[in-house]
Amino acid sequence: MMIANKQALVEENGGDLISLQSISEGLKSDRGLGVSGETEVSVKAFRRRFTAEYKRDILKKADTCTALGSLGALLRREGLYSSNITTWRRQRDRSILSGLTPKKRGRKESVRHPLSVEMTTLRQENDRLMKRLKRAEMIIDVQKKISEILGIHPPAIAGGEETD
Repeated sequence: MMIANKQALVEENGGDLISLQSISEGLKSDRGLGVSGETEVSVKAFRRRFTAEYKRDILKKADTCTALGSLGALLRREGLYSSNITTWRRQRDRSILSGLTPKKRGRKESVRHPLSVEMTTLRQENDRLMKRLKRAEMIIDVQKKISEILGIHPPAIAGGEETD
């Protein structure tokens, strides 16, 4: 098929030999790719955002469209889809202004409980004190073993508590 297109281009130029570049440019123009490199489509796609005012205006215009095909003409003129109108009408029915404002995309901020900060600090303090208690118990155990080896007995406590 490409060869037939190339032959047609050669015949259009009066049977003269032409460069491969001009042939490829002719094929690009046949496919609608454009020779200049400029296209209507942007390189990076972006999401359109509509303001609440714009949505309100379009909904007013859509509500006034009573003639056959007038709503379709409005949608084509504005570059919208019927699903946009349906969604915006639902939003409008739920609440007047806040329903038409665009929602923030991405992760939602979590609502923190007011006592959560205090709870985390108390947990950290508890962990620190538990480590300190374990260290103190180890030191006491080592002191007991050393006193047994040396034959030193700790003095009796007057409160009536027994020792190990």
